[in-house]
Amino acid sequence: MAQQTATVDISGGSAKPDAAVVRDALGVGIAVGLSGFAFGVTSAGSGLGLLQTCALSLLVFTGASQFALVGALAAGGNPYTAAAGAFFLGVRNAFYGLRLSQLLALPRAVRPLAAQWVIDETTAVTLAQPTRRAARIGFTVTGLTLYVLWNLTTLLGALGAKAIGDTRAWGLDAAGPAVFLALLAPMLTTATERAVAALAVLLGVGLLPALPAGVPVLVAALAAPLALFVSGRRAGRGPGDAPEEAEGR
Repeated sequence: MAQQTATVDISGGSAKPDAAVVRDALGVGIAVGLSGFAFGVTSAGSGLGLLQTCALSLLVFTGASQFALVGALAAGGNPYTAAAGAFFLGVRNAFYGLRLSQLLALPRAVRPLAAQWVIDETTAVTLAQPTRRAARIGFTVTGLTLYVLWNLTTLLGALGAKAIGDTRAWGLDAAGPAVFLALLAPMLTTATERAVAALAVLLGVGLLPALPAGVPVLVAALAAPLALFVSGRRAGRGPGDAPEEAEGR
C-alpha cells in the first residue's frame, strides 16, 4: 500500500527514472547553492556579524528575503522596514507549502522539518515531476543539496568579505536577485502574471528615489491585487457589453 501511494501519478505523465530526478535536483541545488557566497559577502558588507549572517541562512533560508533584508540595511533603511519587506517576500513560501503538502503527502512527523526546505527551487523541481515518488526524491535532494551548500558558502562569503573589499564594486549583491529572477521568469506564462511582474518592477524601481530603503518592496506587493482587479473587471465585461454610462444615455 505504501509503495502504491509513493508512485501515484500526479501530472498525467509517465514515470521518470530516479537517476534523472536526482541529476536534475543536484543541478538546481548546486547552481543556486553557490550563490550563498554572494549573500555572505553582501551581508557582511552591510554591517551584520558572522553569527548574524550565518543565522539568517540557517533559520530563514530563503534567498530573496535574505538579500532584501541585507540590501535594505546596506542602503540605510530602518531595520523594521527591512524586516517587513523580507517577511512579505517570504510569505509566498506558505502558498508553496499548501500545494507541496498535497503532492508529497509526507508523514506528520516529517512535515515541520520539510517546511524549512519549501522555497522557490524545491517547489520548481517538485512540481516538474510526474509521480509522487519522483516528487519526493526531487524535493529531498534539491532541499538537502541547497541547504548544505547555501549555508557553507554563506560562511565562506562572510569570512572572505574583508579580503574582497567593497562588495558594490564586484556587483555580488545582484547575484541573488538575478538567480531569483532567472527562476521566476519561466513561470510567468499568462498575461496576468506578466502584468503583475511588470507593474511590480515599475513600482519598486520607480519609487526607489522617493521612499526609504525597504519601503518600495512593500509597495510593489500592491501590483498583484491591482492587476487581478483590472483582469477581473475585463473578464466580467463581455465584448458586447456597453459601459454603464452609455446604457443610461
